[in-house]
Amino acid sequence: MTPFWVRVRALRRARGIPLTRMAGDLGVSAAYLSALEHGRRGRPTAGLVMQVCGYFDLIWDDAEALKRLARLSHPRVVIDTSNLGPEATELANLLRDRIGQRDPATLSRALALIDPEASGGRSGESEAPTAPAATG
Repeated sequence: MTPFWVRVRALRRARGIPLTRMAGDLGVSAAYLSALEHGRRGRPTAGLVMQVCGYFDLIWDDAEALKRLARLSHPRVVIDTSNLGPEATELANLLRDRIGQRDPATLSRALALIDPEASGGRSGESEAPTAPAATG
């Protein structure tokens, strides 16, 4: 699941909105929304992000935070290090090779190291109450 959809799922669950209802309200299929939510499709379009912000009546700061998460939610990333130093190339390759072997706590520490300003409340999952994990 991508950071954007972790936050959207938290918003949806906090309001008791099933995925199928949200999909219908947004004019997309539940299968499409589910595929986006689980990272089986690309990054959400700017139009869909704006629809989601409007759907949840997000205020400016919350909408901007959700837009930022959308920008960081492409499930298949390409990193071009051709104009960077050898450390950047090594880091990119190590990340590619080893990210799947790391636990969530290690990944959270790495995120905090790379982006300290955004490390608090990452993906917004703590900002909205959520039900126990379930698909929907």
